[in-house]
Amino acid sequence: MRLNLQSDYALRMLMHLASSPDRLVTIGEVADRFRISHNHLMKVAYLLGKEGLIHTVRGRAGGLRLAGRAEKIRVGDVVRRMEGDIHLVECFAAEPGGCVISGACRLKGVMHEAVDAFFSVLDRYTLADLVANPKLRALLNSEAA
Repeated sequence: MRLNLQSDYALRMLMHLASSPDRLVTIGEVADRFRISHNHLMKVAYLLGKEGLIHTVRGRAGGLRLAGRAEKIRVGDVVRRMEGDIHLVECFAAEPGGCVISGACRLKGVMHEAVDAFFSVLDRYTLADLVANPKLRALLNSEAA
């Protein structure tokens, strides 16, 4: 299974914000730190704000910060919100009768079980868990990364 770039960038942005809870972080700072597109991050920040995961402060002294405590933001919730419906196989999204073997096939059930297991693991971790390593926090907050 592969997450879309939006989920990847959202997790990176949230990790950066979680490592800097006492200050506003700019999109440019996150883009520079991870060497990813500023434009993509603007879209991700918009979605994270819309989902209530971050607060955005506009203006010259503006930036981003977590909307809640890192200990309360579950990785699985972030991925669910960024990914939307996860369709590992075509029959996840197929209309009734769309697959000729659906009445006898177990693939859909097996794949649902796999997705549930995937999210079960992600749900055990919070943003705070992801940024608990002091070396990571130092990397994310250093001026010369």
